[in-house]
Amino acid sequence: MRFSSRHNYKSKEIPIQTREEAPTELQEFIIQTAYYLGLSPKPLRKIICRILRKSPDQNNWSEYPNIDTENHELLQNCEWFYVYDLIEELYQFFKGKEGTQFQEDLNNFFRSNGIGWQLSDGEIKFRGDDEFEAIKEKAVKILDVKGKMTSKNEINEAIKDLSKKPDPDITGAIQHSLAALECVIREVTGDQKSTLGKLINDHPDIVPKPLGTVISKMWGYTSNMGRHIEEGNTPDFDEAELAVGISSNLISYLATKNFEDKETSFEW
Repeated sequence: MRFSSRHNYKSKEIPIQTREEAPTELQEFIIQTAYYLGLSPKPLRKIICRILRKSPDQNNWSEYPNIDTENHELLQNCEWFYVYDLIEELYQFFKGKEGTQFQEDLNNFFRSNGIGWQLSDGEIKFRGDDEFEAIKEKAVKILDVKGKMTSKNEINEAIKDLSKKPDPDITGAIQHSLAALECVIREVTGDQKSTLGKLINDHPDIVPKPLGTVISKMWGYTSNMGRHIEEGNTPDFDEAELAVGISSNLISYLATKNFEDKETSFEW
């Protein structure tokens, strides 16, 4: 383990500033990390060219500086999302100990440079700020522990929709997050047929007032923005992130209160 890991020192996390972009600093870091973990310029070029569907420049035969320069130029001139495809491909190439190190290094870079992605089990996934990640992970964990797989899968699908490159599925994320909440409330009330809006109307005390009103408004919002979109009135990414966060928080509250055994305790 490195000094910083042994002593639990971490770079200060920068607020998320970048998603639909692959900064030059990230491109450079990927290349240098790949070299550090044992790839030389020529085999790295082969991987890059396969991802970008390009042919290697046959006039470049010396690894330094020619092929190394070509690697940098290929990334500088490609569309941003291919850089993240390359990250996933390199994780699969390294695997094992090197793959773990590659993932750790990339995630540290993302956090310290305000990039809203994370590498998880070899896949680039949406990353929110610390509060969002804690809320989402809490909801997923308790649903998993209590065997509420449908709700858990809906939350995970919402995160997948936010993670889609180059265009996140905004409406899909909103729909899945509210579907997860609907599933939990159906379990709590025993009503397996009613919609979320009717469930709240029929069971107004399921959450402390005025949270029931919040859920009703969210249901209306989902109907307007997640299902019946009007021309020129599409939701944006931040709205979808907010919907997923609110749903996850409410799910955690309901699942903890209604599904958790008294003798079971959780540490978040």
